[in-house]
Amino acid sequence: MLTLVMISLVLAAALALGGCSMTQVKQTVRTVGQIAKKTFYDTQTASSVQVGDISISYKVFGSGDPLVMITGYSTTKDTWEPLFLQALASKYKVVVFDNRGMGDTTAGTKPFTIDQFADDTAGLIEALGFGQANVLGWSIGGDIALSLVVNHPDKVIKLVSYAGDCGGTQKINAPKYKNILKSLQDVNAKAKYLLAALYPGWYMDANPDYAAQFPWPRELSSLDNIQKQNQAYETWAGVYNQLPSISRPVLVSGGNLDVSTPWANAPILYTRIPGAKVAEFKGAGHGLQYMYPYDYAYQIMQFLSSK
Repeated sequence: MLTLVMISLVLAAALALGGCSMTQVKQTVRTVGQIAKKTFYDTQTASSVQVGDISISYKVFGSGDPLVMITGYSTTKDTWEPLFLQALASKYKVVVFDNRGMGDTTAGTKPFTIDQFADDTAGLIEALGFGQANVLGWSIGGDIALSLVVNHPDKVIKLVSYAGDCGGTQKINAPKYKNILKSLQDVNAKAKYLLAALYPGWYMDANPDYAAQFPWPRELSSLDNIQKQNQAYETWAGVYNQLPSISRPVLVSGGNLDVSTPWANAPILYTRIPGAKVAEFKGAGHGLQYMYPYDYAYQIMQFLSSK
């Protein structure tokens, strides 16, 4: 009964906003299902803190040295794989948050740029009283993390670049989405169409419950803010020239079958960043954290704990 009430209330709220498409309605139902399912993500409540012109929504898990995690394009703090979070939180104080204008974080008045997102992250580290933190950035979050370590090195202890790139004209672009879909069987399956940017085709075929296990976002972000975030990525000048000056320990990681941030971007990072370590997962895609949460968390913890 409670679940039905929740569905009714959330649907009513979504429809009241006007212009709600059937896709949005289906997403709302999925959101309710995720909340009802309860995962490690639900063991903590969200808080907010003022950072410059925005209020940042975040959650904290575990204890130990801080590990601030910057999420990817158009995603929110609730789309981290719960098992991945739980493993990392067994040793670290893990902070997940919504980027500027995403989910429950306000958009503020400043322009959306990768460097501004990095400034926001530096401000969050300061506002939470850490001084310094280990930082993990996924996808566009990896780009933000690289901007952070270039422009605010004093805020970073160690950096994990997960499916990030150097930006600018030197980055290796992702293939056209229609070319990605050509490699898939049963491309008309809606979940497969949506998640093809995260999972290799072989994984979806071998794990038919991949869509049910995926942590579909619970928070909604406006299309306008998502477009502004994409524009920030597309116009970012990048840090290619600054990579050799990075003095913090860096782990370059990802899957070699990643079609969203091709693995060919990784050598650009680890050959130009002094002393960079590498964790390449054969057969994994952009959704490495969902495919191998424990194995990937182990590699990260090994890196963060190493001298």
